[in-house]
Amino acid sequence: MSEFGWASTTDEVLDGKDLRGLTVFITGANSGLGQETARAMASKGAHIIMAGRDQAKLDDAAAAIHAEVPGAQLDTITVDLTSLENIRAATSRARQRFSKIDLLINNAGVMATPFGHTADGFEMQFGTNHLGHFALTGELFPLIEAGEGKRIVNLSSRGHHFAPVDFEDPHFRHRPYDPWQSYGHSKTANVLFSVGLEQRYAVLGIHAYAVHPGGIQTNLGRHMTPEMIETLMKRVTTSDAGFAWKTIPQGAATSCWAATAPELEGTGGVYCEDCHVAEVDDESSQGGVRSYALNPSYADQLWKLSEDLTGVKYPS
Repeated sequence: MSEFGWASTTDEVLDGKDLRGLTVFITGANSGLGQETARAMASKGAHIIMAGRDQAKLDDAAAAIHAEVPGAQLDTITVDLTSLENIRAATSRARQRFSKIDLLINNAGVMATPFGHTADGFEMQFGTNHLGHFALTGELFPLIEAGEGKRIVNLSSRGHHFAPVDFEDPHFRHRPYDPWQSYGHSKTANVLFSVGLEQRYAVLGIHAYAVHPGGIQTNLGRHMTPEMIETLMKRVTTSDAGFAWKTIPQGAATSCWAATAPELEGTGGVYCEDCHVAEVDDESSQGGVRSYALNPSYADQLWKLSEDLTGVKYPS
């Protein structure tokens, strides 16, 4: 389905594309994959809205992009995905400042954090990785509806293999906390959110994609202890003897591909890895998407839970 693969980079995926006139909103754009996605798309003429928690870090990232892409069209906006109040304030500012969003890339995330809660009492990984982006996307929906490209890219992970969503106890109130179980079900939620968006809004020409970027060494693992890193690497290399780290431009390539690939036009609700749509696979530890992550009834269950927890109502 795609001429690109594991080693493809952002610049290769976007080669020959003209993104002038498109507005791209990217969360977590102050570093790593988000910053690289912003740089690559800015180099093709897109207007980039860089979102992140820290204005100083956003300013540094924007300066780095300007140094590589003179004339890049960059705006910044602060948003903290661990606070619904902050999300409401940030998206209100966004609706006042911007007229549309053509491509929304929900890139920010945390991994394997110590047990903790967001400002609203949600378990930190589920609250940040899924509920924060669910609320943000819902509040930005008027701008998305006004857009042209109308694609939403949700960064998931092969970590969704670790666990399905636990609908009975998503915040680990009645079971021992496990950072990898938590990460797994938050990443499964990212896929189910994409399925839910596609079910509801494909009729409006809005399409959603979940993306596994690959194994990349970024600050995503900043909460991990040396023991956790060792455990993770043993798990990865045991299941995938050929494992290798991707560079950041390789890791961000699938996001850029899902956001722009003409072969995805008119379709969505899929999980992408290595610049292609992954096959459903409930056995392999080396790739593919678990069937529970694409289950439409689970997507509906997650949607209702997310609306109830965040209070955000999407247009019907």
